[in-house]
Amino acid sequence: MKTNAPYGMEMVDDCTKCPLRKEGFFCQMGNDSLGAFEKVKFTSSYPAGAVLFVQGQVPRGVYMLCTGRVKLTMASPEGKTIIVRVAEPGELLGLHSSISGDAHELTAETLQPCQVDFIRRDDFSKLLRDHREVAVNAMQQFGNYYRGACQQIRYLGLSASASEKLACFLLEAALRGLETQQGVRFNLSLTHEEIAQVVGLTRESVTRGLAEFRNRSLISTKGPTILIRNKPALEAIAVV
Repeated sequence: MKTNAPYGMEMVDDCTKCPLRKEGFFCQMGNDSLGAFEKVKFTSSYPAGAVLFVQGQVPRGVYMLCTGRVKLTMASPEGKTIIVRVAEPGELLGLHSSISGDAHELTAETLQPCQVDFIRRDDFSKLLRDHREVAVNAMQQFGNYYRGACQQIRYLGLSASASEKLACFLLEAALRGLETQQGVRFNLSLTHEEIAQVVGLTRESVTRGLAEFRNRSLISTKGPTILIRNKPALEAIAVV
């Protein structure tokens, strides 16, 4: 069932009838498991810039991202911040801390208006014990996190140049894009400063690198929309 909510969103509060679910979503489960999930979740809407949890905070539970995007950041004691990754709809946030009981290692902040389902830690632990399908989906989420960590290592440690880092980043972002006759099109709601925090560059290097890709007709941009016009050439630049 859809209900009106702030921030120009339509809230979907019935998981069993939700039209947003698709392959790869944590909630892509059978009716039995999904019904149990439905009974213990609390649905909320958040504006852009809202903080779901903070690095160092004791975990209260897990957060199922239904719509919108969330950036996950890590900060040093000196205040330097990197964006570890950007979470997409279908992801479960705070999973490791909720299971281990350790403090959150990251801060989660919404990049745009989001619908989020919150499940308290005790309730989620019971779901894992009682429903095999929930546990399997949680393991798949851990696999996605591992893949993301490997990608971060590529950005920060294995890519030798700014062009390689940016090419890797764009190709990764394009995995969720739309194939068109012109190329792969996707939205990227990150500023140049935020991209720099992801790939370990300065904002100026990101701006120059994107301009170079545009000048070489590898990509085109319009607002938050990026079109990869020459994917093979971009792949040749990236570390593989």
